[in-house]
Amino acid sequence: MTSAAFSLPSPVQRRIDRAADDLLNPEGMPRVDFTTPAGEPALVPADSVSWRIFKNPVTLFIGGVSAVLLELAEPGVRDGVWQHSSFRTDALTRLQRTGMAAMVTVYGAKSQAEAMIAGVVRAHDRVRGTTSEGRPYHANDPVLLDWVQATASFGFIGAYDRYARALSPAERDRALAEGKPAARLYGAAGAPTSEAEMRDLFARMDDRLVPSPIIAEFLGIMRRVDAFPLAMRPLQFVLLRAATDMLPDHLIERLELDDWRLRTGESTLVKAAARASDRIVLRSAPPALASQRLGLPADYCYRRA
Repeated sequence: MTSAAFSLPSPVQRRIDRAADDLLNPEGMPRVDFTTPAGEPALVPADSVSWRIFKNPVTLFIGGVSAVLLELAEPGVRDGVWQHSSFRTDALTRLQRTGMAAMVTVYGAKSQAEAMIAGVVRAHDRVRGTTSEGRPYHANDPVLLDWVQATASFGFIGAYDRYARALSPAERDRALAEGKPAARLYGAAGAPTSEAEMRDLFARMDDRLVPSPIIAEFLGIMRRVDAFPLAMRPLQFVLLRAATDMLPDHLIERLELDDWRLRTGESTLVKAAARASDRIVLRSAPPALASQRLGLPADYCYRRA
């Protein structure tokens, strides 16, 4: 099978690798070794659709933002995040932790992923309170857990499909089903495992999704945070628009996000960035390191693109 990977000049490749490593492994955070234990599989198999999707940093950014917009539309998730996290004061660290959690879930050795998820579940058990609408919430409420898992799948799979490479209906269903082991560990036993189940869940949750000033505050923070290397910073605002544009039209209107839709010509720019990102092997990033753990070439995910 022919590789779809780019060959970049060595100095450029080193700079890109270093930037990716700095983003996922900042000083002060525990470093995850994706190369060990040698031979241990991940929760998701290496030949999965998920391994292809999660290698793309551009669509991960877009999909992650899209997921958070949907999560912040649900009052229990919204206030759980805003009242119990450091997002407002240290957004970049929170993003880095969330990004690393996604990487461990998909590419980490199964024992590492299970231990990490167990820690998250314990931490979430302490997250409870009352929404600004006066309703009690608990982060480990199965309904909220199902919604968070669903929005993540909607964002990551949808962004890759829309901007990087179109996935067939069977591939989209397979990617959703591949998330089931992790979803169960998180307590999201009802998370959708097919597009039909995803549509049903969105329909059931629709009445619960409401506008909030916190959504605009989140987008403002994401516009300012240094999520990408300096050279890519001008693209960041466009990627935020791309994330918003993925939401169903009626939700964009309800959440008062019409000004955050993609402008004419911006979709072409986003697709070019996502498709390029899909072909650049980041040798210090989890997909390449996890491939090494399993005795596979660093560009294994790209050979299957």
